[in-house]
Amino acid sequence: MESRNWIGGEWYTPTGGTMAVHNPSRTAEQLGTLYLSRPEDAVAAGHAARQALPKWAGMTGAARAEVLYKAAELFHQHLDSLARLASAEMGKPITEMRGEVMRAVHILRYYAAEGVRAIGSVIPANGKDVLQFTKRVPLGVVGVITPWNFPVAIPIWKIAPALICGNTVVWKPAEMASLTATRVTELLAEAGVPAGVLNLVIGEGATVGQALLDAVDLDGVSFTGSTTTGRKVAAACASRNIKYQTEMGGKNAAVVWRDADLAKTIPALISGAFSSAGQKCTATSRIIVDRACFDEVVARLADAIASIRVGPALEPETYMGPVASQAQYDKVTSYVRLAEQDGQVLARGRTDVDTTLGYYVLPMLATGVAVDHPLVQEEIFGPVATILAADSFEEAMALCNQTVYGLSASIFTQDLQKALRFLEEAEAGLVRVNLETAGVEYQSPFGGMKASSSHTREQGQAALEFYTQVKTCAVYYG
Repeated sequence: MESRNWIGGEWYTPTGGTMAVHNPSRTAEQLGTLYLSRPEDAVAAGHAARQALPKWAGMTGAARAEVLYKAAELFHQHLDSLARLASAEMGKPITEMRGEVMRAVHILRYYAAEGVRAIGSVIPANGKDVLQFTKRVPLGVVGVITPWNFPVAIPIWKIAPALICGNTVVWKPAEMASLTATRVTELLAEAGVPAGVLNLVIGEGATVGQALLDAVDLDGVSFTGSTTTGRKVAAACASRNIKYQTEMGGKNAAVVWRDADLAKTIPALISGAFSSAGQKCTATSRIIVDRACFDEVVARLADAIASIRVGPALEPETYMGPVASQAQYDKVTSYVRLAEQDGQVLARGRTDVDTTLGYYVLPMLATGVAVDHPLVQEEIFGPVATILAADSFEEAMALCNQTVYGLSASIFTQDLQKALRFLEEAEAGLVRVNLETAGVEYQSPFGGMKASSSHTREQGQAALEFYTQVKTCAVYYG
């Protein structure tokens, strides 16, 4: 398969260079070729989006909704083939990826239904014979920059609300998810998204991403990726007075108290830490355990980690696939070496697969490092979790909050008082009781505190607020 740009309703192959796409489960297998864009391609996409804006914004919400409903139908029809492509491209197990594509179907349906929701309110006026009201109007042309770890769901949870609100979009996906992005765009085009309303530009962040931020006539940017890049995005947008939304890193903690139901807690910890090979911004990276049950939790986690099936992404029995790329492999294995050198490895997964054939990193649980150690403070974005003991609930909360990030946090307990205290005191945008740190339902706001976010929210009704601006209207009729 080959990537293509979709600009102004036309497919074409850019000429900024090429990049081979290899299967991370079996790196000798080339899946396809990316054709990379030049900065002028991003500018052309911006022009197409600006030209298409008046007509798309002028359509009724119900008319825009029909396009999203059709897209949902097509995604459902092509669920398996789209999931297989995405799994092969970035290494997420096929069972997980099918769930991700189905999530995209639900997101499209959810935002399609928003096309007929009320978009303003009537406000009492001080003067007699004055009708005063607000309405929400489209933001305009929106740049969407998406990561590789959720190659279907994250683009759709940005693009669907942008479109239903009447915006047009220039989408720059991560290189490691660009074959999938091409197929996603094909389905959206088939659903009837008009020419110029959605524009896909394949390329590297340093060239196309930078051109999008510096040279394209945008009204807003929605970004998901690393904290370092997100801060640069925010600075670029602020300098141009462009509305922006950045979802960035996490170092998420799960607190396990002595009264937790371990039969339910251990599977949630395993899923939170090791599904998607830990490549989620909401993944459980720190496990903070009441010392009274520390040994039992470690023993149960070690047994569970040993039973994790690590293998090729397209095998249905695989629980954890490879990490997505050579760069990811190098980064994650550097933390594995840190754990081996500075700490104690309590548990490590096993596999019958020849791990030299792909970017396989076995799941690991480590301890024995200080609270300021990189294993405890830095986002690893891989299947490495660090476990810490706490002698009191207060110490557990202090450890939970001792991070620059603030995306997600969980507690496992049957004590209602401690659960409610945790919900109140945990410094994170997503706080959960007896649930894993990873994941949030699409109808709920998603985002973090501190260095995890620009403090806006995605998904649910919050997305509609980002992709619109408020206009206050008053009419004197006396």
